[in-house]
Amino acid sequence: MQNYCKTIGALAAASALVAGNANAEVEYQLHTGYTSEYLFRGQNLGADLIETGLDASTEVSGINLSAGAWYANFEEAVGNNDVNELDLYTSASKDLGFATASIGYIYYANGADKAYELDGHREDAQEVSFGLSRDLGFATASLTYFWDIVYDNDGYSELALSRSFELSPCLTLNFGGNVGYLVEQGQATAWTGKVSLDYAFAEHAKLSPFVSKSISLSDDNDTAYNGAENEFVAGSMLSVSF
Repeated sequence: MQNYCKTIGALAAASALVAGNANAEVEYQLHTGYTSEYLFRGQNLGADLIETGLDASTEVSGINLSAGAWYANFEEAVGNNDVNELDLYTSASKDLGFATASIGYIYYANGADKAYELDGHREDAQEVSFGLSRDLGFATASLTYFWDIVYDNDGYSELALSRSFELSPCLTLNFGGNVGYLVEQGQATAWTGKVSLDYAFAEHAKLSPFVSKSISLSDDNDTAYNGAENEFVAGSMLSVSF
């Protein structure tokens, strides 16, 4: 969700780093899926989201590197137009002992947020993210700040918790939740919870049906959350690793 990849240049840079380390092993994941509504940070951007993406990850000198691309088609919530979106992203993270620190970059081609609509047209946007995460034992917690370098996302930040339970060798139940916060406005945006079930029907493939609920915490006229409502969505993802 998401505009997941920033540029072929970012992918080329990652490839160059891998090429410089003969022992680096690159892992890939191809994924596709359908979601009844396109939820982005608690906002409903449209209906009937059909998505596909490709991610690549590796480790070089103790630093985890990843990059990918995400492409989607959906019916826009405002105007009911058929919209295509391409997101490009890359990130690097390192375990510091007390927590894992990460920095990332996302390019949103055609925009993924109503805040980026200018004169009725979706504009491209870019964000740099800074995050910290830690396994607390009962759950994994993360805090991420997204800095919009083109427009203004009011310093959107997100606090998240997640936990997974292995039910059997081929079934894993996942729980996750997050709260968004606009630093510049000093207000929360929405709480979003998600439950998914990973069914590993093959050695490197899994099917993941899910449901998600978003509860609006803001209706400020000065933010993109003006008129935001509670949302419930359902869908399924198919992913293959190689």
